[in-house]
Amino acid sequence: MAFKSKIKWVALFVLTLSLGSLTVHLSLTKFSSMNLVQYSAKGALSHDFQYIGSPVGRNKRLWGAVRSLESLQPYANPRNGYPVPGKTSNGFIYAKIFGGFEKIRSSICDLVTISRLLNATLVIPEIQESTRSKGISYKFKSFSYLYDEEQFIASLKNDVNIIKSLPEYFKSARRRNEFPTFKPKSSASPNYYVKEILPSLKKAKVVGLIIMDGGCLQPILPPILSEFQRLRCRVAFHALQFRPEIQILGLRMVERLRAWGQPFLAYHPGLVRDTLAYHGCAELFQDVHTELIQYRREQMIKQGIVNDELSVESHIRRENGSCPLMPEEVGLLLRAMGYPSNTIIYVAGSQTFGGQRLLIPLRAIFANVVDRTSLCSKTELSDLVGPETPLPPDVFKMPNPKSEEQLKEEWSRAGPRPRPLPPPPDRPVYQHEKEGWYAWITENDKEPNPSPMDLRMQAHRLLWDALDYIVSVEADAFFPGFHSDGSRWPDFSGLVIGQRLYERASSRTYRPDRKKIAELFNVIRDDMYHPKRNWILSAREHLNRSLSEEGLIRQSLLSKPTSFLSHPIPECSCRISSVEITKPIKGKDGRILFGGELECPKWMQSARAEKARTNETEPAEDENDVPEQLEPDVISSLTSLIDHDEEWDPND
Repeated sequence: MAFKSKIKWVALFVLTLSLGSLTVHLSLTKFSSMNLVQYSAKGALSHDFQYIGSPVGRNKRLWGAVRSLESLQPYANPRNGYPVPGKTSNGFIYAKIFGGFEKIRSSICDLVTISRLLNATLVIPEIQESTRSKGISYKFKSFSYLYDEEQFIASLKNDVNIIKSLPEYFKSARRRNEFPTFKPKSSASPNYYVKEILPSLKKAKVVGLIIMDGGCLQPILPPILSEFQRLRCRVAFHALQFRPEIQILGLRMVERLRAWGQPFLAYHPGLVRDTLAYHGCAELFQDVHTELIQYRREQMIKQGIVNDELSVESHIRRENGSCPLMPEEVGLLLRAMGYPSNTIIYVAGSQTFGGQRLLIPLRAIFANVVDRTSLCSKTELSDLVGPETPLPPDVFKMPNPKSEEQLKEEWSRAGPRPRPLPPPPDRPVYQHEKEGWYAWITENDKEPNPSPMDLRMQAHRLLWDALDYIVSVEADAFFPGFHSDGSRWPDFSGLVIGQRLYERASSRTYRPDRKKIAELFNVIRDDMYHPKRNWILSAREHLNRSLSEEGLIRQSLLSKPTSFLSHPIPECSCRISSVEITKPIKGKDGRILFGGELECPKWMQSARAEKARTNETEPAEDENDVPEQLEPDVISSLTSLIDHDEEWDPND
């Protein structure tokens, strides 16, 4: 009995203690000043971008200008002894340009230069990718589909006489093919035009040029022809302006990127089928893409474009720097450089061979990866294309029925009886049942001719490349995935790098050495997401060097012999006199690789001094956006990408 009473007292004590504890906790909760914050998507976005809609300081180490190049200024004006073209000329030059955006832009610059060299009147060239036969809108002609004709003619009135079409008395003769036509190579010298084409021009008064290699004049000219190099710059960077609709939408895209209050980086993968086939990078891809690259390489070998074997070791080519950097590698390099995971990255390029699957690792490393489809609505893009005639639907057509005579003939040749039953009739194959644009490779040995829709999409890609070009030139930083590849064609990244070098030489433009990058990744190829501190420091040192004089010298050695527009200095630049003049660095052939620019005119120096005083009054840049010592954070962030799933495959 006494034992039971003790249990009751203990139970009563525990109950009293629990009630007291509960009362205390409720009192603390009621009178506490802490407020619960409810999660919202807007709040999470504000956590990443704390200064949306207002300008914010930027980290100098990641976004600041390259100080050693600030003295270089754009200056493509004629120096002296440059007469205005007269009213009389030796004749007319008309041209057909084949190829994509890069080849078109480079070819037009060469055409204007040749017209000046031969004292000829240039007819607005015909861009074959955007002719009416390709199904473009009736509102545009081939040239005006991409560029502003009036601006082009007005900007070059002191350089070359340009007309929109041949005079009427020459048009009928052209339709009868009465005028001589030439197919110059991209390495054609000025002597070729003076000795081979000029006599025909003076005799026939009209000559035609067919340009297919992305140019028709050698990139590097003798020093005595430096004025023609500056003419190339005036064409590319001043006269070739996109039509107003493209410029407005492109600048609107830049404004939308800057509206986040953060700087952004533009990245062009450079994954183009022709370039990959030229260098033999098929084994870096999977499944059908490898076969497509190999097929294109086989065609290049038959055409004499590639003088090599069909099957090559792609991994050896990658170690030589001949293959592009994959998006996953670019993402790891940018994180090693110190760019935070919320950095805005704009992916340029009208198409990426291999599809969006290749961009999955980059999107896993950086959350804010965008492209033109993310910044523009479908209405804006369709308005840019203009009204187009509807194309007939691609419907499967049944074969024509056989006649009675054909059926009897087949029956007589069928062999002895009894015979098996005939197969059932073929059913229609609908659009949604097709494998895709690459389905032919599993059925045929020859690639089919492009359909009307394919031709129209090729024309549309010119517009998408133009938008990406505007954004890439205006970006706070630019990273090329594939440039200076050693082929004889101009590339998109090379043109962007050249214009950024011309307009703002100190802008943050990376020029990575892919051979050096391949050596770095070979060290961590088995464990790419767990790099050591020394590897991060090595990668960061290489990328920083590629921004400065070392990167420019390498660019001059590799890119300029292929495309002058990718490295338009020293011909199209000058140097501020207040800065110590850099001693010219020459190559083995005596060509100036870096330095040697003339002193800028006084009016340019005074304008720059006024701009410098204005910049001094602006608030200082914030260097605390990204800590100076980022290595531990970089390693932990890269590690977290795979720690959540040991079987995670970036290629899936």
